[in-house]
Amino acid sequence: MARADALAGFSEEAGRLTRRYGTAALVEAGEAVAAWMRAAGLSVRRDAIGNVIGRSKGSDPGAPALMLGSHLDTVPDAGRYDGALGVLAGIAVAERLRAGGVAVPFALEVVAFVDEEGARFGTAFLGSSVLAGSFDPAALGRLDGDGVSLEKAVEGFGGEPGALGDARRAPGSLLGYAELHIEQGPVLEAHGVPIGVVTGIAGQTRAALRFTGAPGHAGTVPMELRRDALVAAAELVVEVEAVARDTPGLVATVGDVTVLPGAPNVIAGQADLTLDVRHPEDRDREWAVTRLRERAGEIASARGVECEWEPLHDQPAVRCDPGLTGRMWQAVEDVGLEPHALVSGAGHDAATMAAIAPVAMLFVRCAGGVSHHPDESVDEADVAIGVHALTRFVELVAERRSSHSEGGS
Repeated sequence: MARADALAGFSEEAGRLTRRYGTAALVEAGEAVAAWMRAAGLSVRRDAIGNVIGRSKGSDPGAPALMLGSHLDTVPDAGRYDGALGVLAGIAVAERLRAGGVAVPFALEVVAFVDEEGARFGTAFLGSSVLAGSFDPAALGRLDGDGVSLEKAVEGFGGEPGALGDARRAPGSLLGYAELHIEQGPVLEAHGVPIGVVTGIAGQTRAALRFTGAPGHAGTVPMELRRDALVAAAELVVEVEAVARDTPGLVATVGDVTVLPGAPNVIAGQADLTLDVRHPEDRDREWAVTRLRERAGEIASARGVECEWEPLHDQPAVRCDPGLTGRMWQAVEDVGLEPHALVSGAGHDAATMAAIAPVAMLFVRCAGGVSHHPDESVDEADVAIGVHALTRFVELVAERRSSHSEGGS
C-alpha cells in the first residue's frame, strides 16, 4: 500500500494522477518498480517497448516461466490502484517466496506493462501486445494530441521501434500469466467478499469517428441550411445508448467528444468522438458495432455531413484457462474463503496475453466499484488477502508442475 502511494507521486500533472506512455512520469514509476523488483531478488530488464520485466535469479533461462503482473500507465486524473496494484502484488509474492525459502520448479516473472489504457495514442494493451506478438506496426504512425508519433515516443522512452516484432515471447516460454486487479465494479462489495476469481473477460471494440459538416455564423445560417457536425454526433451518441440498452449484456460508451471550431457563436464544422463497445459474447458485440457504424452513415447522410470511422482496437472475448482458474479457485479456498466467480467487463492485459499463454485473474474488492477516478480505493486487509491468495496460487501451480514432472496426474 505504501508503494502504491509512492507510485501515485509519479504524475505528469500536479494535483492529479496522470501517467501515460512515453512520459517522464512513467519512466520514474518504472525505475521505482525496477528497484523493488531487484530488492525482491529478481533480475530486471526492459524490452523494446519499455515493459519492465523481473525474473527470479538462478532459474534456467530456457525454462518456461510463470508470469504475474499488470500495468503502470493510467488514464488522466486516475486512481492509484488500477494496474499498479497487480504489479506490486506480483513483487510482494516474489518477496514472500524468497523470504520463506520456497523454491518453485520454474522461473517466476513479474511484468509491469507500460501501456494498457492507451490514453495517449489510443493504443490499448500496447505493452502486452508487443509481448504477445500482436502489435500492429502501422500504429507507430499514430499521433498524440501534440502531434508526436508513437514511433518517436518509443524512441524517446528508450525503446526500439524496429525491434518490437522481435520482442514477442516464444511459444512455450510461459506456463501462464496471472493478474491481480481491482474489480473496477461493485459486485464483490455487493456480495460482501474481498476477492473474486475471474472466469472470463468481455470482448471490446474501440473506434474513432469524425463528422465533418460546414462551420457557419450562429446568427445568419437558417436551421434548414445547416450542416452541423455536432448535432450529427449527438444523434449518434443517443443511438449508442439505445442500442446498448436494447441488447442484454452490452455496454457502449462515447467518452470523448471534441468540437471545432469550438466557439459559442459558430456552427460546429467538425466533431470527433470515441466509441467503446463491450460484451461477453463476440457475436453480440460485433452485431452492435456493425449496427452503430451503419447508423453513423445514415445519420451523416440525412444531415448532409460526412462521417469517417477509424477502427482503433478489437479485442475478442477471453475465457480464462480452466486449469489455472482451478488453481486460483483452490487458492481462495485455501486462504479460508468461499470463492466467488465473475466475468470482467473491463479490458485487461490478460486478454492479450491469452494469445500466447494460459491466463487467470484475481479481483480485489474496491470501494463503491469506483475506478478511473481519484476516489478509487481498496482496503488494506483485502489487499493482504489478495496477495496471500496469489502466493498460494503460485505454490499450487508449482505443486502441480512437480507432480507432472514426477509422473503424477
